[in-house]
Amino acid sequence: MTISVGTEKINTKIFQTSEEGSRFVAQEIAELIKSRQAEGRHCVLGLATGSTPTSVYANLIKLHQEGLSFKNVITFNLDEYYPMSPNSLQSYVRFMKELLFDHIDIKPENIHIPDGTVEREKVNDFCKAYERKIEAAGGIDLQVLGIGRTGHIGFNEPGSSERTTTRLITLDQVTRIDAASDFFGEENVPTKAITMGVGTILKSKKIFMMAWGEGKAPIVRYAVEGPVTDQVPSTYLQLHDNAVVVLDEPASHELTRVKTPWLLDHCNWDDKLVRKAVVWLCQYLKKPVLKLTNNDYMEHGMADILNQYGSAYKVNIKIFNELQHTITGWPGGKPNADDSSRPERAKPFPKRIIIFSPHPDDDVISMGGTFIRLVDQGHEVHVAYQTSGNIAVFDEEAIRFADFAKDFNGLFGHDKEESKKQYQKIVNDIKAKAAGQVDSEDVMAIKALIRRGEAKAGCRYVGIPDENAHFLDMPFYETGKVKKKPLGEEDIKIVADLIRTIKPHQIYAAGDLSDPHGTHRVCLAAIYKAIDQLKSESWMNDCYVWLYRGAWQEWDISEIEMAVPLSPDELIRKRRAIFKHQSQKDSALFPGNDKREFWVRAEDRNHATAAAYNQLGLAEYEAIEAFVRYKF
Repeated sequence: MTISVGTEKINTKIFQTSEEGSRFVAQEIAELIKSRQAEGRHCVLGLATGSTPTSVYANLIKLHQEGLSFKNVITFNLDEYYPMSPNSLQSYVRFMKELLFDHIDIKPENIHIPDGTVEREKVNDFCKAYERKIEAAGGIDLQVLGIGRTGHIGFNEPGSSERTTTRLITLDQVTRIDAASDFFGEENVPTKAITMGVGTILKSKKIFMMAWGEGKAPIVRYAVEGPVTDQVPSTYLQLHDNAVVVLDEPASHELTRVKTPWLLDHCNWDDKLVRKAVVWLCQYLKKPVLKLTNNDYMEHGMADILNQYGSAYKVNIKIFNELQHTITGWPGGKPNADDSSRPERAKPFPKRIIIFSPHPDDDVISMGGTFIRLVDQGHEVHVAYQTSGNIAVFDEEAIRFADFAKDFNGLFGHDKEESKKQYQKIVNDIKAKAAGQVDSEDVMAIKALIRRGEAKAGCRYVGIPDENAHFLDMPFYETGKVKKKPLGEEDIKIVADLIRTIKPHQIYAAGDLSDPHGTHRVCLAAIYKAIDQLKSESWMNDCYVWLYRGAWQEWDISEIEMAVPLSPDELIRKRRAIFKHQSQKDSALFPGNDKREFWVRAEDRNHATAAAYNQLGLAEYEAIEAFVRYKF
C-alpha cells in the first residue's frame, strides 16, 4: 500500500515499550472505573482478545489487587470464533476468564461475550440481542482494540462498512493464517466469527487501539495516515472524535514523524538521525552515498544537514566511512589488528561466546554464517537453546521417531515389548487428540527430543562439541500451547546462571521482535533481565551483547553496527546447518504469514542486506548477516 506523505489523522501516543503502553491504557481504564464509581454509575467496557491486550489485563489484575473494584463494570467482548465451545483452548470465553475475569471481582451477570455455540439459524437474533444489551447498558464508555494485519478491528475484515453492527462474518484468509498457530494448523481455524460491527465500535465514547511490534508498523501507518477505506476498516477510527492509537516504538517505525521526520519539520540532527536520513535518501533516489549532491539534500528536507556540515561532500564521506566500518570478517575481533574503527575488540582472543537461540534453529537460521566463522576463527562458542520448540513438530514426525525407537530397541535386543507399548501409546495419544488440543506429556517429550537432536546435529556440523550445546528448557514455554506462561523468576535465573558460569566476552541474542508467536520477545526479556542482575559483576565490563534478527525481519541499514559478509561457500555451509533441522524442513508447522522455507527466507534476507550495502556504494558481497549492539 502506498501513502502520500501526510500527518497523523488520529491522536497517537508512542511509548518506548509495549509494557509502558499497556500500563497507560490500564491506568486510563482504572481512572474511568473509579470516576464512575464516585458518580454511582456503571462503567461499560468493550474488550478485545489476542496477544495485544494481555499486558493491559495483567495490569488491571494488579490494580485490583491494590484495591480497584470491578463491581460496577459491565463488559462486552468484541468477537468470538464460530462455531466455538466456551471450554475450547481457543475460545475467547476461556481467554477472558484465564487472563482477567477469574482474577477480579466483576459480577458474572455483567460479562457479555458473543456465543459461539448458538444455533446457526438463531445467530442473527443473537446478534440483534447483543446490540440491544449494549444500548441498554448505556453504550460502551471505553473500547479496547487491537489491529489485525489486514487492518481489521474486531473481526471486521476488509469490505466492512462503517455502518455494520454485530453479525456473523467470514474470516479473511490472512486472518486465518495468522490464527493458525493457536489452532495447531490453518485447517483447524474456523472460517467464521461473530463480531461487533464497525458502526457499533464507532458509537463508543472513547477508543484505544493498541499495536505492538514491527510487524504491525506498516498497517498502523495506513490506519493512522492513510485514506479512510472499507478495505482497511481501522481507518474508520479517523472519523471518531475521541480515538487514541497507543504504540510501542517498533510499531511506530513506519509513521512519517518517526521514519522521515525531516519531511514534516525541522529536526535535531544528531549523528544517528543524520545516518538514517542519508541512507533513506540514497534508497529513495537509488544513488550511492558518495554521489549525493547539495540539491539532493535541499530538495528532500535536509538543508539543515548541509548547514551543519558545510557540504554534501563532507556528509557523504562521514556516512560512507561509518557504513564501511560496520563491515568485518572477524565478528569475534581480529587478533593483532588495529580495532579503533572495528565493531569488535581485538582482545581478548580467543573469546568465550554464548549464542542464545530462542528456538532450536534460530542460531543457524539467523546467524549461521557468523556462528560458523566464530568457530572457524578459534573462539570458544556455546549455544543456549532457550526453549524446547516441541509444539512446532508435526504429529507424524513424532510417530516416525517413536517407530524408530521401537525398531532400534528390537534390533539390539532391548525390551521389545516395552518399546512396542511405548510406541503404541504415542500413536494412541495422537489419534485421540482432537484438532487444536494439547499433546500428551509423552508426545511433547518425544517432540522435544526431536528438536534437541536436530540442534545437536547442527552444532556438530558447525564444529562445536556436544558439551557446548546447552538446553535451557525455560519453564514459561512448556505449556504445550502457543499461548505461554508469563516470564518468571525461574526463567531469568536459568539464563543468569549460564551467563555467570561461562562469563562470556560476547553474547548474541535474538532481537527479532516480529516473531508472531512472541517467544523471541519473551526470551530477549529474560536475557535483558539476567544481564541487569549481573551487570555489576566486574567481568561483565568485558562483555559485548550483539542482537541478531531471525526469520521474520532484518535490521535497517542505518541501524546496523556490525555487518558480517558471507562468501558463496559460507552461505552453502549455513544452508546445510539449517537443513539439520529436518522437522522444520519443507514445511514448518507454524510458518507465520511467510510461506517460504526458513532457509530461503534467511538467504533472501542476507542477499538483500548485501545488495543494500552495494547500492549505497560499498563493496559487493554475496550475503551479509547484520547485528546491532545492546549497550547495558
